[in-house]
Amino acid sequence: MIQAKNRLGDICRRAGKTRALVRIACHELESWYLGDLGAVERAMNLPGLAGRQERRKYRDPDRLANPVQELERMTGNRYQKVSGSREIGRHLSVDGSGATGNRSHSFRVFVSGLRKLAG
Repeated sequence: MIQAKNRLGDICRRAGKTRALVRIACHELESWYLGDLGAVERAMNLPGLAGRQERRKYRDPDRLANPVQELERMTGNRYQKVSGSREIGRHLSVDGSGATGNRSHSFRVFVSGLRKLAG
């Protein structure tokens, strides 16, 4: 993984893109949604869902084996990849971590990288 990331970074630099941000998605984006159940609650209109964030399995959603299935199950199959992602994305918190923000480490790393690029 590190080799691939370094190789992509080298390609960007050789192309003159010195401010490129290289991120490799290793898991499903649904892990990001499970890291912010408040966003899922608001997007899917499922009151009480955010309260599950303190459960062990949602404290580190990047470790879940199949986040798509988990999200479908917890929303009663209301979550659909495209429309659900668009709606949940509108509600994702990009500030903080832990109880006040997204519990997904990969999401926080991604946001941090974008903030560095934005200066």
